Amino acid sequence: MKHRMPQKTVLSLMLLAAFGGAVVADAVAYDARSAERGGRKNSAKPEVRYPDATREEPKAKGSSKAQGKLSKLFKAYEKEDNDTETLTLAKDLLAEPNANDYDKAMAAQLGAQAAYNLDDMATAKQLLRQAVDLNALDNNGHYQSMMMLAQLQLQDDEFEPGMANLDRYLTETKSSRPEDLIMKGQALYQTEKFAEAIPVLEKAIAATPEPKDSWYSLLLASYNEAGQPEKAVKLAEQQAAKNPTDKKSQMNLVATYQQADQFDKAAAILEKLRAAGQLTDEKEYRQLYITYANMDGKEKDVISVVNEGLQKGLLKQDYQTYLALAQAYYYSEQVPQAIEAWQKAAPLAKDGETYLNLARVLWQEGRIPEAKTAAQAALNKGLKKPEDAKKILALK
Repeated sequence: MKHRMPQKTVLSLMLLAAFGGAVVADAVAYDARSAERGGRKNSAKPEVRYPDATREEPKAKGSSKAQGKLSKLFKAYEKEDNDTETLTLAKDLLAEPNANDYDKAMAAQLGAQAAYNLDDMATAKQLLRQAVDLNALDNNGHYQSMMMLAQLQLQDDEFEPGMANLDRYLTETKSSRPEDLIMKGQALYQTEKFAEAIPVLEKAIAATPEPKDSWYSLLLASYNEAGQPEKAVKLAEQQAAKNPTDKKSQMNLVATYQQADQFDKAAAILEKLRAAGQLTDEKEYRQLYITYANMDGKEKDVISVVNEGLQKGLLKQDYQTYLALAQAYYYSEQVPQAIEAWQKAAPLAKDGETYLNLARVLWQEGRIPEAKTAAQAALNKGLKKPEDAKKILALK
């Protein structure tokens, strides 16, 4: 029987950067207390948050017949940890026949914030829709309710209505606030519209003197997903240069180099971190040895990293670790060590293919009884093509 070389399993590359993570700020409803106080005598006029809004601000005021219930609602809202009572009073006011649209819109808005605080997102969204549809609040309250509704919908993967509300908000307010643009960029990324997300994210980052790290991570991810690795590398290099001692920036650059198939550069950064004692967990050691495994002639480096990680207790004694070690030993012509690693990997595999590779190597080394044992284990564990194992079992 003509023997076959053991199959080399491709090790998947694990990216550690926080690409695509949630970067949208927590949804926070417009603080209606400031609006209510703004109507009181001697109170400061509320800040106009949307000076360029196309919506004509309504002049609606609360109904005198519902004034008592609205006042009671405000007082409940102003108390700390009083969300259950606030929500109950808001629903009561919404059902009040003497309440006008302004009363109901204000009740819906305050109730939505209370429901949000109580983690009742379904009720929060329902009330926010009511607040927006009633169209009775001032621009501050109206558009903050619309923004919060869009946030909650997007966070719940309701992308179509969430994007519709977000686009309406941006169109009507003419907002160019970086936080608003980032929210749209995040939504576009989540809906896999990467090319559309890029200019929005670039505009948001350019519009603020201190963009958040998560914004850069999202832009990096968008560049990569849109097939623009050169831009991703350039941005990651700039961020790493600005923060040479920041491990996260360095790991983002590593991941970006890997996406661009620049494994030598990725390995160089990881080795610097390793030499400085900054590789401190399993993911980072796995990142390094998989990087080497994707490079030609780096088997000895794979062996060094894996053994060090095992010795330090940072790498788990699992299938992927032992498989990487076995292949590195085998392709660096250290067959006895490869056999030992395969013997540890094979029982942990999901099927019998690793046992079959072990059987082939044992057969090549003239260890026929052991090869037959491994071949039988391969059949027992399951093979797509059992013929090779059966041929090994048939050896005399």
